[in-house]
Amino acid sequence: MTHNAQPSASLFIDGRFVEGEGAALPVLYPYTGEEIASLREASANQVALACQSAARAQPEWAAMTPADRGRVLSRAAAIIRDRNEDLSRLETLDTGKPIQETIVADWASGAAALEYFGGLAATVTGQMIPLGRAWAYTRREALGVCAGIGAWNYPSQIACWKAAPALAMGNAMVFKPSEETPLGALKLAEILVEAGAPPGIFNVVQGRGQVGAALVTDPRVAKVSLTGSVPTGRRVYAAAAEGMRHVTMELGGKSPLIVFDDASLDDAVGAAILANFYSSGQICSNGTRVFLQRGIAARFLDRLAERLAQVRIGDPLDPDTQFGPIINPTQAGKIRAAIAAGRDAGARLVCGGAGEGAFIPPTVFADATDAMAITSDEIFGPVMTTLTFTDEAEAVTRANATGFGLAAGVFTQDITRAHRVVAALEAGTCWINAYNLTPVEMPFGGVKMSGLGRENGTAAIEHYSQLKTVYVGMGAVEAPY
Repeated sequence: MTHNAQPSASLFIDGRFVEGEGAALPVLYPYTGEEIASLREASANQVALACQSAARAQPEWAAMTPADRGRVLSRAAAIIRDRNEDLSRLETLDTGKPIQETIVADWASGAAALEYFGGLAATVTGQMIPLGRAWAYTRREALGVCAGIGAWNYPSQIACWKAAPALAMGNAMVFKPSEETPLGALKLAEILVEAGAPPGIFNVVQGRGQVGAALVTDPRVAKVSLTGSVPTGRRVYAAAAEGMRHVTMELGGKSPLIVFDDASLDDAVGAAILANFYSSGQICSNGTRVFLQRGIAARFLDRLAERLAQVRIGDPLDPDTQFGPIINPTQAGKIRAAIAAGRDAGARLVCGGAGEGAFIPPTVFADATDAMAITSDEIFGPVMTTLTFTDEAEAVTRANATGFGLAAGVFTQDITRAHRVVAALEAGTCWINAYNLTPVEMPFGGVKMSGLGRENGTAAIEHYSQLKTVYVGMGAVEAPY
């Protein structure tokens, strides 16, 4: 069976589809490797035109009432919900993720973000500061043109997570999806125009690294928001800093999930599955270092292997499929190399392994040490490394012994210990007796090498706006001469 996902054109600039002038950009379905669309990259001139379009449209958009901007976002959310089935199928073709995932976790999450920030727009206010006879006030204002750079694991969700707060605050955005998954952002651009967004408020340019570099360094860009790897984040952050641009960096992780002896076994195992194997393990916040207190370790591994033996791997468009392929052969090769290195280092393979073709099954290692590469390096695939510990202090110290700091989780029935441990963990997003749940109402982001700034929640407003302070003199001006 062949699948055709060809868009009207490769780019979306100033409210319309435009064909790219750069190199060819084939879009491959990860399950079969077939070409489902053929796009072209944006030329340097087209990146500049997209930024120019955004800069031209942004002042008028910012001058609208926040409630009117919010209505556009809310209408876009409603359109997405109405078309969720078709959009989710496109997301599955683009990413290879099972349709049972994409129909609940991708565009649905994007719609929630648009709806949330659409409702929040009219509530953002300043502060009045009394100063005796004089007074001051603050205004929260748009930054201008924001550049968004997406990742391939949640392409449409990421586009919405970045567009929603940016547009709610009166900014315009030029968005570059990952070259691996370029299709969803084009749909979002089309939907926003249909919902009433003026032309130029959300533009899409396609391409590889050089297109991203041209976007980040365009003089009209005031803010850069990236979701990606730490090496990419370093480069983009440095380029953005040259122009004193605002930045949000949501980068990689090697997050710890700590399971104490008193944890609910099935709940902890279920969370570890969500923390390692959802989206075939291709999630930045995954808790891939699972620290097991010695009293629960054997039972945990037995129950985990038992549940993983039931996973249904196969055609992502089959509603019964629970686990899909890796995004591309290159990434699959990196994951297989990591698995081989883990075995060579002496870790015990509990289940899984190299797999075949586009599929790598859920893979669990035991008897690992902190010094092994499978423990310290982000693999970005379905590979869980389990380690054992004796007491709380040891678990916290070892959990923090990493340059990453995106996420962390704790499972225990001792609520005092739970709060004590998450307070000590060096991570931007933590879960207690849960994992990888990221409702739009909750800020999300990392510390240390895992990034800076926050997405979602009211915290995102601060990262897509700037504060202006106004002093109002109410009397005569006194000067010394």
